[in-house]
Amino acid sequence: MTKINYTNVAIYNHEEQSFINNQHIVVDTDSGKIVEVGAGNSTDEVCDQVIDMKNEYVMPGIMNAHTHITSIPTYWWNDGKEQRHSDSREFNTMFAIQNMADAINHGITYIRNVGAAFDIDIEIKKMQQHGWIKGPKVMTSGKAFSITGGHGSAGGYEVDGVDEVRKGVRQAMKNGVDNIKMMVTGGVLKNGETPDDIQFTPEEVRAAVMEAHHKGKTIAAHAQGNAGVKEAVEAGFDTIEHAFDIDAQTITMMKAHHTVIVPTMNAMYAIYKYGKNTVPDWARKKVIINIEKHFASITKAVQSGIPIAMGTDAGTPYNGFRNESAYEMQLYVEKAGMTPAQAIDSATINCARAMHIDDEYGQIVAGNYADFIAMTENPIDDISVIQHDKDVFQNGIRVHAQRVNQESSNPQKVSSVG
Repeated sequence: MTKINYTNVAIYNHEEQSFINNQHIVVDTDSGKIVEVGAGNSTDEVCDQVIDMKNEYVMPGIMNAHTHITSIPTYWWNDGKEQRHSDSREFNTMFAIQNMADAINHGITYIRNVGAAFDIDIEIKKMQQHGWIKGPKVMTSGKAFSITGGHGSAGGYEVDGVDEVRKGVRQAMKNGVDNIKMMVTGGVLKNGETPDDIQFTPEEVRAAVMEAHHKGKTIAAHAQGNAGVKEAVEAGFDTIEHAFDIDAQTITMMKAHHTVIVPTMNAMYAIYKYGKNTVPDWARKKVIINIEKHFASITKAVQSGIPIAMGTDAGTPYNGFRNESAYEMQLYVEKAGMTPAQAIDSATINCARAMHIDDEYGQIVAGNYADFIAMTENPIDDISVIQHDKDVFQNGIRVHAQRVNQESSNPQKVSSVG
């Protein structure tokens, strides 16, 4: 057993909504867990190593509840010269490994992947657990569920009718997924449909929820238009992804069902800012029609106290696995009215709760895994500093060191929509 005492740190406390100064963290690198958190530098534990963190601000590692690790975000920065989605299992695996490395180097220590061609995220999770690849820990969903020809159908399960849905969900769980992802409505990046299209019937979505919950699995709904969101909430989905358009009745339903929203605001905003002449016109038009509604809906949800779990839809145009997660948090502050502390909570304790892993993740407390990030600046004062280079720790070991005596990478600036 190796114990490290990280001293002289300011630790984020979600109950205080602030950083607590003059703290120490003792980690056991064999178990990967925190064994002690307390004031000052002293500890009752006998430690093998003491590391002075020099007053850095430490918060739990960033958790991203909506990623697609087999997608190729670099496609959009190279003027379409790369194939966005390869049909090859081998190429998809290569892109997933690269995206995993990018994520951990930018402070993302846990992801929930909500759709992967060939169920690749299941194998990627095993590789990460064995230490064969570098990257965040993974909650898997395997292939997402779509109606025949529906949203995301190219790389997912195509199922129609209650019996096919039930059998498909059972098969996915047999394959080893942790979560079920279902495309309840249409979306932006498929032509011939809109976010308001409802693609599964109430009976089909209830069957999926029943099967997932029967086995203790979570289930996420891609649901964008208001009617589709209501259908998903009524069926009992744990999380609603995107939620472009919700009204007061939907918010009331969400409170009754304890539903969590995963907003993925940057998925729309990145297309809006950067997608002209590269993203197809039919997709960008849908963004322009829906983006104001989307931001207004998430603002209403925040004001109403609906839990928000941070997710980016990483892998969509101009929306990758680097600082986009931290930038998503900035959007929550600047476009949805969150405080910086609420934005931090969305990417830590709220994600952990939504993923049903809050007994071991989402807070820096004894008994939790020692996944955290350390910064020289206080994100409560300026949420954008999380986008700067930072030290990243996983299971108590530093896996990425911030560059010394170099300027931090310039964060994206948010301009007004309109």
